[in-house]
Amino acid sequence: MTHPHTHAPVRRLGERAPFGTTPSGETVEQIEIANANGVRLAVLSYGGVIRAIHVPDRDGNFTDVALGYDTLEGYVGDTAYLGALVGRVANRIAAGRMSVDGRELTLARNADGNHLHGGMRGFDKAVWSMTSFERDGAAGVVLSHVSPDGDEGYPGTLRIEVTYTLDDSDRLRVDYLASTDAVTPVNLTQHSYFNLHGADVGDVLDHELTLVASRFTPVNEALIPTGELRAVRGTPFDFTAPHAIGERIGDADEQLRLARGYDHNFAIDRASDGDLALAARLTEPVSGRGVDVYTTEPGIQFYSGNFLDGRAIGKGGHPYRFRTGLALETQHFPDAPNHPSFPSIVLRPGEEYRTSTVYHFVVRT
Repeated sequence: MTHPHTHAPVRRLGERAPFGTTPSGETVEQIEIANANGVRLAVLSYGGVIRAIHVPDRDGNFTDVALGYDTLEGYVGDTAYLGALVGRVANRIAAGRMSVDGRELTLARNADGNHLHGGMRGFDKAVWSMTSFERDGAAGVVLSHVSPDGDEGYPGTLRIEVTYTLDDSDRLRVDYLASTDAVTPVNLTQHSYFNLHGADVGDVLDHELTLVASRFTPVNEALIPTGELRAVRGTPFDFTAPHAIGERIGDADEQLRLARGYDHNFAIDRASDGDLALAARLTEPVSGRGVDVYTTEPGIQFYSGNFLDGRAIGKGGHPYRFRTGLALETQHFPDAPNHPSFPSIVLRPGEEYRTSTVYHFVVRT
């Protein structure tokens, strides 16, 4: 178990330190950033991974609430996308096939015949360029990557810049920017897993979740959306008021059976497109730790760690077992190109892909 500690010395930018070498010989580095309150963030150039997030409980005790690994080898072998940036297209695309402007695309198939989270070697396995900054009472990291034409089957050269900013209000802001020289689909997300007890303490079933979403996208046996936007009311998917994650996860519900729990995209109720809107509110009631998620995206994937099985050995030698972490992935809807009624993920030359998500870490009394 991680031993909580009180405030570390206040600092902004930690040392840029080596974190290993990939099997192909690329050097990977880690940068730590901190705010005036002692909240700390560790970021890797490998996969743009957020490796650690240290936040306080209601007694001022800090612990790391992000699942991850002690070594680069853990991330190289990782299949759960722990803490990683995900793309070119997050989530699933049925059979790895889609049509864009009448052009049929065939993408890498890496999940039971479907395309998942960018393919065999998505952005989570790339070494990103990484620089740090400090300005306006905040510190952060800028990550950049160029995805070449044909990468995992995607057309066009895609240039991506992702900025992590930690401010003194304990907000972690993630800003995504991308441009392309050919028509291509883009749907980026951040795949951190949270356990607000601490990254090495039990499961997340007692965490209380609110989702500002009155509809979700049900899935088929392959976890591909059917195209329906289904009302959550009267189902175990109704988190419009707070519920413990474990409260209904075992209900006799076909959607829960298919996904072995929650692994579904929720359509965020928002007043207007493009603005940051509250999407999710998560609370761990014993410690009081919480995180509120705001995003410009139309959807959020709630994943209750159903495929964690103890084989991934995390920080401190701790195995990540069934439901020991959860992800709240802001995104456009899965398999969007194959469902014309879903918001489009097509990016064209001359356009900019811009989205933002904020994770506001709070203590609830």
